[in-house]
Amino acid sequence: MREENDVQRLSRAASYLSSRLCAAVYSACAGLNDSVQEIRLRLGKPLAVCCPGETYYMTQNGKLCLDRDGDCLICTSQELENTFHKICDYSVYARQNELNRGFVTLRGGHRAGICGTAVIENGKIINVRQITSINIRIAREHKNCASKLLKMINAAEGLLICGAPCSGKTTLLRDTARQISLKENIKTVIIDERGELAGKSGGGFENDVGMCDVFDGYPKPEAIAQAVRSMSPDVVVCDEIGSAEDIKALALCKNSGVSVIATVHASNQSELLKKQELLEAFRLGIFPKIAFLSGRGNAGMISAITDGGGQSFDS
Repeated sequence: MREENDVQRLSRAASYLSSRLCAAVYSACAGLNDSVQEIRLRLGKPLAVCCPGETYYMTQNGKLCLDRDGDCLICTSQELENTFHKICDYSVYARQNELNRGFVTLRGGHRAGICGTAVIENGKIINVRQITSINIRIAREHKNCASKLLKMINAAEGLLICGAPCSGKTTLLRDTARQISLKENIKTVIIDERGELAGKSGGGFENDVGMCDVFDGYPKPEAIAQAVRSMSPDVVVCDEIGSAEDIKALALCKNSGVSVIATVHASNQSELLKKQELLEAFRLGIFPKIAFLSGRGNAGMISAITDGGGQSFDS
């Protein structure tokens, strides 16, 4: 595994942009390597760079500004198309399953969201044309970012990490899995459905996942069942749960004596309780503890922890 720093991670993500846009991002973002969360392209609009609490726009002379009505670098149709094909490794067909979900996972665990006109055949998306927006989300690896959380609770007994998009859920989940897997006799399996946790590349991983066993690219329900049957885990770790099939698979873990650490999109307890499928998970006691993150402006920071019954205590 080759560990990348923030400069290398931003450079890797920006390398999927068309040549002009890539060069602009390299030049303008040198001082923001550790804080860039997203690079957003919109047809006929300025290239945007999103950081916690602020969005910058690229100017024609390679600078960043806060005024999108200034002399900005405008994304053209050809640049969006070129970026889209680079993201798909010049094989849209090979990325069909990911495009069906609206995004493509890139090397290193970065994620590219795609907006355009879907080409449908037999009820399935077979292509996307006339690309209008692309959002590249930068994956970060912050080792030991879960240390505070792990001092507060025993995550290996089961944990649900909740937060808004770009609040640091995946980064915190990855380091939680890494740290508990390095403890003696805690066998940890990662279900890496979209390749964002371990960041598999060739025969190895881009990210440090400690002593975890990794099911890469498997649908979550199938991978969880296989993990329980074949890997005798103490803990199963997975990102972004929510479907009835996910909960059914997690119930298998519970019934087999396997703990679960997972994430879900929910900014607060009110949003969480609106997710009807998850109510069954709470009823079954799959998640003894629930951690809420502060949000985009304080990525990875814990704002509150509750138990499965909703009783809160200060973090």
